[in-house]
Amino acid sequence: MSYVLAGCRLEHYSPELLVGAPYEMNGPYQTGDVYKCSQSKRTNGNVCSKLNLGRISLTNVSERKDKMRLGMTLTSNPQDNSFVACGPLWSYECGSSYYSTGICSRVNASFKFSRTIAPAFQRCETYMDIVIVLDGSNSIYPWYEVQAFLINILQKFHIGPGQIQVGVVQYGEKVVHEFKLSDYKSVEEVVKRARSIDQRGGEETNTALGINVARSQAFKQGGRRGAKKVMIVITDGESHDSADLQQAIEDSEKDGITRYAIAVLGYYNRRGINPEAFLNEIKYIASDPDDKHFFNVTDESALKDIVDALGERIFRTSKNGTAFGLQMSQAGFSAHSIEDGILVGAVGAYDWNGAVLKETRQGKVVPPKSSYTEEFPEELKNHGAYLGYTVTSVVSAKNGRLLVAGAPRFNHTGKVIIFTLKNSGNLTILHALKGQQIGSYYGSEITPMDIDGDGITDNLLVSAPMFFSAGLEKGKVYIYRVTEQTSAVEFCTTTSEINEWKNRDTNRFVLEGALEIHNGGQNARFGSSLAPVPDLNGDGFNDLVVGAPLEDDHKGAIYVFFSQHNRILRKYKQRIAAVDLASGLQYFGRSIHGTMDMNDDGLVDLAVGSLGAAVLLWSQNVIRIYANIRFEPSKINIFVKDCQRGGKDVTCMSAIVCFNITARTAISPTQEIGIKYNVSIAERRFNPRAILDNPNKLQTQNLTLFPAEETCEHIYFHVMETTDYARPIVFAVQVGLQNPGHGPVLDDSWPTVVRTELPFWNGCDEDDRCMPDLALQSMTDLMTRNEQGIVQSLRVLEVNRRRMLVDVRLENKGENAYNARFNITYTPNLRFSSIIVKDNSDTKIECYTGDRLQSEKICNVSAPFMRAKSQVLFRLEFEFSRTVFLEHIRVILEASRDAKTTQYEIKSELSLEEPGIIGPPFNFTFQIQNLGYFPVKYLQLNIDVPEMTKNGNQLLQISDFQIDQLKFKILELVTSASLELPSSSPMFLHEERPVRHIILEIRKGGDYRIPTWIIIGSMLGGLLLLALLSLALWKLGFFQRQKRRDEDEQKANGTVAEER
Repeated sequence: MSYVLAGCRLEHYSPELLVGAPYEMNGPYQTGDVYKCSQSKRTNGNVCSKLNLGRISLTNVSERKDKMRLGMTLTSNPQDNSFVACGPLWSYECGSSYYSTGICSRVNASFKFSRTIAPAFQRCETYMDIVIVLDGSNSIYPWYEVQAFLINILQKFHIGPGQIQVGVVQYGEKVVHEFKLSDYKSVEEVVKRARSIDQRGGEETNTALGINVARSQAFKQGGRRGAKKVMIVITDGESHDSADLQQAIEDSEKDGITRYAIAVLGYYNRRGINPEAFLNEIKYIASDPDDKHFFNVTDESALKDIVDALGERIFRTSKNGTAFGLQMSQAGFSAHSIEDGILVGAVGAYDWNGAVLKETRQGKVVPPKSSYTEEFPEELKNHGAYLGYTVTSVVSAKNGRLLVAGAPRFNHTGKVIIFTLKNSGNLTILHALKGQQIGSYYGSEITPMDIDGDGITDNLLVSAPMFFSAGLEKGKVYIYRVTEQTSAVEFCTTTSEINEWKNRDTNRFVLEGALEIHNGGQNARFGSSLAPVPDLNGDGFNDLVVGAPLEDDHKGAIYVFFSQHNRILRKYKQRIAAVDLASGLQYFGRSIHGTMDMNDDGLVDLAVGSLGAAVLLWSQNVIRIYANIRFEPSKINIFVKDCQRGGKDVTCMSAIVCFNITARTAISPTQEIGIKYNVSIAERRFNPRAILDNPNKLQTQNLTLFPAEETCEHIYFHVMETTDYARPIVFAVQVGLQNPGHGPVLDDSWPTVVRTELPFWNGCDEDDRCMPDLALQSMTDLMTRNEQGIVQSLRVLEVNRRRMLVDVRLENKGENAYNARFNITYTPNLRFSSIIVKDNSDTKIECYTGDRLQSEKICNVSAPFMRAKSQVLFRLEFEFSRTVFLEHIRVILEASRDAKTTQYEIKSELSLEEPGIIGPPFNFTFQIQNLGYFPVKYLQLNIDVPEMTKNGNQLLQISDFQIDQLKFKILELVTSASLELPSSSPMFLHEERPVRHIILEIRKGGDYRIPTWIIIGSMLGGLLLLALLSLALWKLGFFQRQKRRDEDEQKANGTVAEER
């Protein structure tokens, strides 16, 4: 960290840091300047020197450089290692007025003044010194044609003070100065003198000599500082001193002389000579590119045909529309280097609406005022938009570059425009982004960001540092994503095509969100400076630093934001406050720049400007510490006790802990890195299963590592006798840096704790899955009724018996059974007395009372496991209760062991051609079958189906399920109840049988429908029966007894009459 005298603008340049000092004094004037500071490990302290750029000047101009604020703007050009410093308040006197047009100075890689840039400075004509080098050898014929060309081209020049001045040199075998640059002050004088120039003649054509004399003498005799030097060489043949031509051209290049070369082919055409070698030489003399600086004519008489073209290329007259409106432009308020020149913001142009100008090698480019009217309409009368407050550019996907400029005071909310600017002056606005809040100064700071480093702009960041929130100037940075459609304008050539493209898609710059900070109740102006910096944390993505100069009572702070996968993370990773660096800093973060390594450690460093100072922050290496543990042997063999600890047989083992460092950023392979580590056994129990042989190893250990080298440590431990062999023992290694405040830092995305499991070997197959097979057999000492001659399978209990014995045989017919156990459930009229293992077996059985019932015992067998192909014989002893009397006794034995959950991984090929279909259906059938001899109680089947992914996406959906049910025509439910009183109760039961049984018979009620065929058959059968009955009655004469029927009717009628 180091300080210099200023910090308004910062720029990394070559191995130095450029620091703008706009208030620097130069003699009696406060012109401003730029400091060059070297900051590296080879220097002790600050090595800063002033570049004295405040002496920048325009000749033949009455200028005022006091308070021109040189150094307020700095921008570098990596293509030629030059940089530009601007003083936007530079002024010159024009009549009785002073115009603040601004001025910039270009400085080359050697910190030498290269040229002055003043795109808003208005002259009537181009300001240049022209030396015409005429070939006057004998081969030129006729001379009057050359003389006529000279007169015509001179008449095209605007000669006078502050404009063009011309000198003529004629050469052949010797060189003659016809007249010097400062000899004549008007066109008439120059033309008059040109008419009297005679041909000097000569047998040789020494072109190199003529160029050298013109360069070394003609441009110095009357030449003006700052004037563009132009040399026009006219010759009709190859030079006789071609050996000296290369040096002459190189010296001319060093002197900044632009060379136009004209080849007259008359001599070659008259003699039929191939002019190829001659043309190549003339092209070599001409400056690059040839199409701008090289001419050839067929003969001397054709020289008059290129007068207009030559005059147009040498200088361009002022364009219409620029004569008024740029007088107070303050060009250089912002600047940005592009491929073909410098983009300059002129906030004061056109009544402070602002403008964007460009300075190229061919001259300045000043767009007409009408170019801005679409987005800045005059009817708004919104003077003071400050367009050009900041300028930059974005690179689209197809190598198209679009320019960007901010106008933070447009309509009081701010605006950003995206546009193209041709060297012809044609400016086309393609898109506009608008601010959201009045007075937020939206667009005062803009920067593009290439996150993945592919040369294509991913995001455009726009600041609104005065964004008001919670009654304070908090600040806000908007993030726009640059889409692929941005480059389509490169293929548009007409206005209609451009308008069509603009209307086709309005989302070329898509707002993705904003960066904000929550710093409590204080002003911040977050976003006053933006600085994309190369990858700081080694993840392959470039990062961002944002300044907040008003934080901490105007002391300032900066915020570091990381990027990831072409996206800027919204939460800042680091805050660096001025109060934590040094006392006395003010407005820390007003400017930020970070593109170069200043201390030769291979890392990009960060320069931060504050009021009157610049702070340089060294970047730290980002490293990852890889820790891994392997064990010897790889598993704990519980059957091998190979050593003793504390008088007990234990299993001894060793853990090999290895460390390796990988740097995510550049690091020296010889750099020593001190780490600390701690090895622990993650056992959350009072009696741990594993113990380190050396307890000191549990303490934090220090270790020195080198990058890319592995270092290992051995740690010895032993495993105690335990009953928990199912769960592995977990070892944990925690790593850190010995001195995190100096040297590298740890990658916070990488874990600092590594846990490794050490499993137990269970003696089973290679898949570590044991398949035991437990079998139970039991027998009581009670006699059955068969033994007494009674044919029933019941057991008989003697009246005077007080206890009952049950002999049990538990056998494991399969592999080792872990946590083998059996449950004993018995009726309340029994009391468990004891369990005795027979046959002197070393098998241990431990029993305890269950949680649910007092009449239940759970017994562990040979904890932690029962060996394969082993058996144990034991006897259970029960006593009969003297308080609980039941008509029966029951003892239930049930064996079990630990089992693992079976998991199935389901993979499917999804069809992407059928939209709307989630995926193919799956049918799963689970069958549960009891292959043993006894019923299984409390059987529960759990099937877990992954319904959603971690991100909340639908994965599987159960559409249907079917379960086979047991079917019964009649189901009887038997409910038994018993009633008993304690022996001390004064009451007694008047019941012979205190036990009652209630049997509930359940029949499923059927809702049956009579089939249609039964109904039809019944109807037909009934009709047939009726017909048969009628036929029988008729045969019997039933229907022929009329008298009887009449009598019946009479009786019936009489009965009715009586009832009435």
